[in-house]
Amino acid sequence: MRKITLLFLFLISAASFGQKTVLHCGNIIDVATGKLVPQQTIIVEKNKITDIQNGYAKPGAGDVVVDLKNKTVLPGLIDMHVHIESETSKDQYIKRMSNTPADIAFEAQKHALTTLMAGFTTVRDLGGTGVNISLRNAINKGLVSGPRIFTSGKTIATTGGHGDPSNGWRQDIKLPEGSENGVVDSEEEARKAVRQRYQDGVDCIKITATGGVLSIAKSGKAPQFTPNELDGVIQTANDYGFHVAAHAHGKEGMERALKAGVTTIEHGTFLDDETIKLFKDKGAYLVPTIIAGKTVADSAKVKGYYHPLVVPKAIETGAKIQEAFGRAYKAGVKIAFGTDAGVYPHGYNAKEFQYMVEAGMPMEECLRAATLVSAEILGMKDQIGSLEKGKLADIIAVEGNPIADPKILMKVSFVMKDGKVYK
Repeated sequence: MRKITLLFLFLISAASFGQKTVLHCGNIIDVATGKLVPQQTIIVEKNKITDIQNGYAKPGAGDVVVDLKNKTVLPGLIDMHVHIESETSKDQYIKRMSNTPADIAFEAQKHALTTLMAGFTTVRDLGGTGVNISLRNAINKGLVSGPRIFTSGKTIATTGGHGDPSNGWRQDIKLPEGSENGVVDSEEEARKAVRQRYQDGVDCIKITATGGVLSIAKSGKAPQFTPNELDGVIQTANDYGFHVAAHAHGKEGMERALKAGVTTIEHGTFLDDETIKLFKDKGAYLVPTIIAGKTVADSAKVKGYYHPLVVPKAIETGAKIQEAFGRAYKAGVKIAFGTDAGVYPHGYNAKEFQYMVEAGMPMEECLRAATLVSAEILGMKDQIGSLEKGKLADIIAVEGNPIADPKILMKVSFVMKDGKVYK
């Protein structure tokens, strides 16, 4: 343990004083092709990859060598749908009412570190209280450890819709009026909510185009935005340079969101052939979150785990979400990797790969969905998503070949983000 601790401190010290970090890699995965490239050396200076060489390059004086000769090395993974502020639990409804922003922040910091240690060096956080914005900033400043966060801040929803934080409250308890809460009921309010998110400092916009599973409301499928409201969100988001992610289970709400021009659809449980055609016509991405559907279906079988209104929705969604993804993928819909972490315990994000492969997506393509494809959506393809000279040094390593066995990604043994070794 002492040797490991000293190595860790030495690596951090080396990064601080400008020495090179030399990674001797048994295999590197070229995510663009899905091929393993044996015996490579990655040179890292500060936070960037400055060179990749064939064989095991000899280090210079003062360089730090990391021996990964018995590992498979790949770029840090990207999860396009997490909720870093919260985690499923039997007391989740009480915590929503009792936790202060400080309570949420301490839990969120823990979940962020867990996610990073699981090999996910970048995430898109799609909905919280706004603490997710502060956590992003704290990570960027180096105050706490976690993945690189792109966040939507608070979700934009409609009154009573999935994402309305007052669902399940007594009628005499009301949210303060105003777009800062993200509850909109007109095109103008929708535009104002996006502008408020801009002022809050978000990176993208999240809307709830249909009902949801875990909201204390009856329907998980019904459309919840009018076309005019959707136009208000998306046109304004485009003005401010944001892409829009739409939570959507039901067909009608999903199709309204696609027609309006959203970039990603989250879940997509009840899509059909018409919806698939619309995905392809619009060039939108599906973010499947299969692990979330399976988890809520399992938790719904535990008496008292969820509110009674949630149980039938959870069971129905869990039974369909993987099959829906498989149909969409086989029909040619573009796929980005996302899990809905927080709906299941943080740190198990890589389990999604196994479910995607089961549904028919080859592991090589699954890895691209969690690297190059997601980086492109985030506007970061020139900086993250692959191991290339000039890109940020987000690097992970595992034992074995995850292309052949996706379960291997559940045991990440080395994590570097921005040139700093965390694991």
